[in-house]
Amino acid sequence: MTHLFLVFLYSALSITVGLGREVGVAGESWGGANVFTPKAALVRYWKKQIGSDLEKSSFLLSKASPLSAVECATYTKLAAQKALSDYLSAFCKSANLLCFTDLGQISEKHGPNSKFAVYSTDKNFTNYGTRGHGGTNSFKNYSDYFPFNSFRRYSRDSAGHNDNFDNYGPNGNTMDLNFNSYGFGAIRGAGEFNKYSEGSNVPNVRFNSYNSDGNTRKQSFRRYSTDSNAGDHYFSSYGKNSRGSPNEFTSYGESTNAIGSTFTGYGQTAHAAKDTFTSYDFQGNDPANNFKNYGEGGNAGTDSFESYRDQSNVGDDSFKSYAKNSNAAEVDFANYGKSFNEGTDKFSGYGEGATNHKIGFKIYGVNNTFKDYAKKGVSFAKYTNKSSETKASMAVSGSSVNRWVEPGKFFRESKLKKGTVMPMPDIRDKMPERSFLPRTISSKLPFSTSKLEEMKKTFHAAENSSMEKMLREALEDCERAPSKGETKRCVPSIEDMIDFATTVLGRNIVVRTTQSVKGSKQDVMIGSVKGINGGKVTKSVSCHQSLFPYLLYYCHSVPKVRVYEADLHDPKSKAKINHGIAICHVDTSDWSAGHGAFMALGSGPGRIEVCHWIFENDMTWTISD
Repeated sequence: MTHLFLVFLYSALSITVGLGREVGVAGESWGGANVFTPKAALVRYWKKQIGSDLEKSSFLLSKASPLSAVECATYTKLAAQKALSDYLSAFCKSANLLCFTDLGQISEKHGPNSKFAVYSTDKNFTNYGTRGHGGTNSFKNYSDYFPFNSFRRYSRDSAGHNDNFDNYGPNGNTMDLNFNSYGFGAIRGAGEFNKYSEGSNVPNVRFNSYNSDGNTRKQSFRRYSTDSNAGDHYFSSYGKNSRGSPNEFTSYGESTNAIGSTFTGYGQTAHAAKDTFTSYDFQGNDPANNFKNYGEGGNAGTDSFESYRDQSNVGDDSFKSYAKNSNAAEVDFANYGKSFNEGTDKFSGYGEGATNHKIGFKIYGVNNTFKDYAKKGVSFAKYTNKSSETKASMAVSGSSVNRWVEPGKFFRESKLKKGTVMPMPDIRDKMPERSFLPRTISSKLPFSTSKLEEMKKTFHAAENSSMEKMLREALEDCERAPSKGETKRCVPSIEDMIDFATTVLGRNIVVRTTQSVKGSKQDVMIGSVKGINGGKVTKSVSCHQSLFPYLLYYCHSVPKVRVYEADLHDPKSKAKINHGIAICHVDTSDWSAGHGAFMALGSGPGRIEVCHWIFENDMTWTISD
């Protein structure tokens, strides 16, 4: 029945659309588009509600739904029937949405002595080098830029085999990556994994088993999620149940921003292991880390952990069980929680229940709790108290204060003067390209945390997947109570954005954005500057992208801002390279004392104004000068 309905609807609409094209409606089409398309309908709505020159708004109109009239009518009907889930793949492709592929497992297997330069596909990789004897495997690049991937069984049960995995999931955006088994049950040989999910944005990455049940096999893991932004990271089981295996983990989560990280089972119940973990979350900003079971239940092992969240900024950390219930263990922990700005740290079970052990702990940071450690055979070289940490923090240089805030991201209003040379932050949009849905469709889709399960069904979001996380976090942000003086709304269509902007500002409005990304991450020279509304304090509605399957903007109006337009020039050639839009927040009294603006500019809430550029694909609505 559904198939017959689609055929009938397509035929009927094709006739109607054809008639519309022949007859034509003066002033009702846009760029020659059919008058029944969502884009043409949006143009009519724009003229009705605002009436301003459309040329100034081509930036926003370019984000309108690309659906044809037939497609729009079809998917509107399916949305009303709650049947879009059955046609999700076609819908996502036609509407230019962000959807994750429903992957089918492939059965191809690759034996020992294989070499891959690049593996780029959105299918699973099932088996690589299982039961290989001697020889060498080399795998350089896997999942380059693809959003959803799974890798199963690398060098499982091999003997005397050397493996090298160079790069898995680099520079990905909203990636969902799963690596299931590396070197499980392998004997002798050596394995090296160099980079996993490096430079990724909002990833959901998991690594399940590395050298578990290995025997006298040397393993090293160099870099896991370095330079990543937000997202969740999971690592389970490194060297678990191994015998006589020297394991090395060099860097986990270094220089990350606001990640959630869980590491479970390093060298757990291993025999005669020699394990080293060099750096966990070094220089992280606002991390949430959970580390469980390092060397627990091990026998005659030698374990060292050199640095845990060293020089990190705030955050919430938990470390549970280090060499707990081990026998004849020699354990050393060099640095825990020696943070720049203190967070909340909890360390439970250090050498607890161990026998015949030798354990040393050198530096343990401030604002931490330490529970359940062995009362004998444990030495603490230094436990940082509050007063000593305060003195150390006061002595930190300005460059350290600014470490976690990109130069130029925030600046003072006085910088907006002709001739000023200043750094421009990276204003490039790092989110996946998507389009708005027409309101006829978006209004029929579930959109609330109370309907999350229905939304997960619509977008094929599995439990604990990155799609589920994406949906939940966007909804929670939309449902959050507004801050003092803020008026806010999440808009899933351009029509909804127009309604909100006109409600706050009236109909004589225009939308503005920075012209391009030229000048990003380099110095720029300010050219001519124009203040909107004569440079007086004014109202504006700023809209920022949310990560969601279709374009969703968080729009809000905050009190007391000044908006500026400024030409941006190359400092050397003096040539104009961009036209930027900047907003200056005059009243910062309700901002958090830990806001990045105050870290960068060195002040506090209510004491200074704070300015920032409008980034690529964000925008601000103001009155029309």
